[in-house]
Amino acid sequence: MAQVTFRINGFTYMVSCDDGQEEHLGRMAEEVEKRINSIKAIGGQSGEARLLMLAALLLADEVHDLNKARPQAPADPEPASPERRARLRRLAARAEEIAADITGA
Repeated sequence: MAQVTFRINGFTYMVSCDDGQEEHLGRMAEEVEKRINSIKAIGGQSGEARLLMLAALLLADEVHDLNKARPQAPADPEPASPERRARLRRLAARAEEIAADITGA
């Protein structure tokens, strides 16, 4: 398991990821940073948690638009592989850790 350290909005975060995914995770952090900078540019600076939430909403909106633009998936998609489910569980756990750090829980 690899460790990646990156900065978003001046804060340093260390995140675990699968070996070989470090560069990809770094690019995703850059995308989040871009959204935060665009929010700050329009005067939306009002706390770290709020900036991250707004950046997440912008990214979710982009994903929504991309999903609308692509052809519909089959009605009965194949179940996720055990590896994919395990990766999703790790990502969800890490997201919850980050959220807890941000809110001070």
